[in-house]
Amino acid sequence: MLTKMYKKSEILFAIFWIVLYTVSMGNLRSLGDDSPYMMIGLIVISALIFLFVWKNGLLEKYGLSAWAKNSRSMLCFFPLWIIASLNLWGGVAAKYPIPGQIYAIVSMALVGFAEELIFRGFLFKAMLKDGSFKSAVIVSSVTFGVGHILNLFTGHELFETLVQVVFAIAFGFMVTMAFYKSGSLIPCILAHSLTDVFSLFSAGEEASLLNWIAHAVMIVMAVAYCLYLAKRVETPPINRPAVQKNQVSCPQK
Repeated sequence: MLTKMYKKSEILFAIFWIVLYTVSMGNLRSLGDDSPYMMIGLIVISALIFLFVWKNGLLEKYGLSAWAKNSRSMLCFFPLWIIASLNLWGGVAAKYPIPGQIYAIVSMALVGFAEELIFRGFLFKAMLKDGSFKSAVIVSSVTFGVGHILNLFTGHELFETLVQVVFAIAFGFMVTMAFYKSGSLIPCILAHSLTDVFSLFSAGEEASLLNWIAHAVMIVMAVAYCLYLAKRVETPPINRPAVQKNQVSCPQK
């Protein structure tokens, strides 16, 4: 069923996964990040996504076959690692007692994997193939950011959630550009997973001055890195429009 949907329309396939993931996470996160049931749910979702990509020979298309060959020109993805570390700037402390902390770590790592495959992989590549580069970047990044509105249903306040949405959009632009210019999704998955995992060890207050400074740094760095990538780094063949249009929808192994 998934393969037929993918062959028919990659856009609809991406939307299917966005809806499925959003609904699933809305229910799973209500259990708490330290819930073993949330961890199991994310293991199932991530396994289904990976098995589909692997079975249909799409590892290279979705940037899972190798690390970026142009890592040096990508500045070794250094801005991504700085962003990932922001949650630790205010100090380090475990958020949950064991074994809840372990369940939460596994869950947050899988969130990074699943969301990068869905938003940067399925959605971005589908739009890159059928539309323009600018539209693909904007829609992928904004959709990813707006998805964080779900935090309202997990006890977060409205203003705090809106701030998270804004910064998630900025992060989305950065990792989308990193994927587009490197052809590898692995650094994006790693940075996203580390960002979420490190949030489980943040000892800083959400409304502290340091927290606001950290988020301001993130936005400035995201803008600067995106501009650098757009002007200085050549797009790899796998992400060029001519290649996108000629790609077979679902190659067989």
